[in-house]
Amino acid sequence: MRTQFAVAFTLALCALPAQAKDPALGATTFHVYEAFMSPQQEPAEEEEAPKGIKPESTPPFTPRENRKSRGHGQIRFARDLSKAYVEVQLQGISPSDILMFHIHCGPPGYLGPILVDLGALGDLKKAAADGRFTAEISNKNIKMVKMFPSVGKLAPPEACPVDAGFPYSPDELIRKQPLPNQVKTLSGMEYLARKGVLYFNLHTKAHTFYGEMRGQISAVRD
Repeated sequence: MRTQFAVAFTLALCALPAQAKDPALGATTFHVYEAFMSPQQEPAEEEEAPKGIKPESTPPFTPRENRKSRGHGQIRFARDLSKAYVEVQLQGISPSDILMFHIHCGPPGYLGPILVDLGALGDLKKAAADGRFTAEISNKNIKMVKMFPSVGKLAPPEACPVDAGFPYSPDELIRKQPLPNQVKTLSGMEYLARKGVLYFNLHTKAHTFYGEMRGQISAVRD
């Protein structure tokens, strides 16, 4: 009896209409992530930054608790992971003070490497003047480490690895990449976003090393 029921159930499932969706929806529906940015998320005060790192911050420094800068950033990844769209709102910051704006990879409190240089995708000073920055990201905007730095050695989670501990892939061995598992695509970037190891960091003249304000990125929850 059970066998007959199982066969009937299987046949009923096979008779259901196909559930495949229109592929075009992949470019018009999104995985959405966001971050609220604040100085308090920076891991240390600027006066504690190592000396001799270029570009150096220009005093006077403002303690994190006294800064008025705030921001909100959103990243929408197309579900086919062909494009991503960034929109950021900025408050309490002078446009003339902005130097750099990045998406880094790293857990809270960690200084991770740059994954996307947002400053290369738009006019940061103009964006701060009207409080809004927007950009479109594709695979070509993903930064990769091409060589080791001149001092020291990189250690996980440097170079935005998809997962520490995975072996080199064949193409990395052939190209003699210095580090394995680097994120090369938006799909890898979205994977890091799901793990909670991406963050926005806005750098200013007075707070260049650690940054003016930072925002850890997480999935938007309704």
